[in-house]
Amino acid sequence: MSVNPDEYRKVFDRPESASAKADHVDVDCLVVGAGPAGLTTAVYLSRFHRRVVVADGGQSRASLIPLSHNYPGFPPGISGHDLLRRLREQAVSYGATIEAGRVESLFKNRTGFVAQLNGRTLSARRVVLATGIVDTLPQMDRPYDGIAQSVIRLCAICDGYEINGDNVAVYGEAHCAISHGLFLRNFTDRVTVLVEGDNPACEEAVAAARHAGIRLIDDRVVAIEVSDGKVLVTVGKGEAFCFDIVYPSLGSQYRSELAVQLGAQVDEEGAVRVDSHQRTSIDGLYAVGDVVDSLKQLSVATGQAAVCATAVHNSLQVRLWDRAQDERTAQGTA
Repeated sequence: MSVNPDEYRKVFDRPESASAKADHVDVDCLVVGAGPAGLTTAVYLSRFHRRVVVADGGQSRASLIPLSHNYPGFPPGISGHDLLRRLREQAVSYGATIEAGRVESLFKNRTGFVAQLNGRTLSARRVVLATGIVDTLPQMDRPYDGIAQSVIRLCAICDGYEINGDNVAVYGEAHCAISHGLFLRNFTDRVTVLVEGDNPACEEAVAAARHAGIRLIDDRVVAIEVSDGKVLVTVGKGEAFCFDIVYPSLGSQYRSELAVQLGAQVDEEGAVRVDSHQRTSIDGLYAVGDVVDSLKQLSVATGQAAVCATAVHNSLQVRLWDRAQDERTAQGTA
């Protein structure tokens, strides 16, 4: 087995050394984003006795979940708000600091990174981006009210099981919507595709939809509204349809601006490229959750966070436990 001498030199580069004092940083790691991925990263790093600040922009996609039955360990289901609350409490209980606010800018320097957070400068040796994505929603009044009522839904993987024969529509570009509709046929025999845009589906996609009993409506959608727990859709010819659930399949936008600002590699859609340890192409910069190209699931995000936090911890100077210091920390007097 090959040996890397640098792995052992970290033991001698203690924070108490004169050179380390000259290179003072505020925290070991800044986590940008307070969804399940970011908060789980903070839990792990705090339990590794690392100084962590989480910047909470207040836009976690998980907060939109009315009730998830797909997250392991909660048989009755758990709402996104409750899950985030539990994760925040857990991270704070181990010493993480969670600060409401948005990171306006992020720059690399000799010791790590410098961020602008709430108008002040914060320095960190490592940064984890957990900034997520923003879904493109239909043009309609109060779409988030529909999401809260579970009649506008964003993830068939998460909640397809609960459909159980409901009358469902997928609204989006033809190929993507038909693919989504075929997935939903596993849960109901009443699926309609509402085609958005001018790009028609290929003959194979249309044939597959017809074979699966999916109704295709390519007349332009002019209105979508939620009424009495149903979704009413009006198309260009004035015809109206009523559905139990509508799944928008209109795409999303990766919140990868900070990564791009630093020059990190992203794919053609804007997802941050990472390796098996969640490391980006910029030394010291990591990314987890929906902002990377992966299955958009809570359990995937938390798994990535565990891998990432361990990699971050191992990349930092070896921390030698100090009885007096750690006892003071435990007592809240340090």
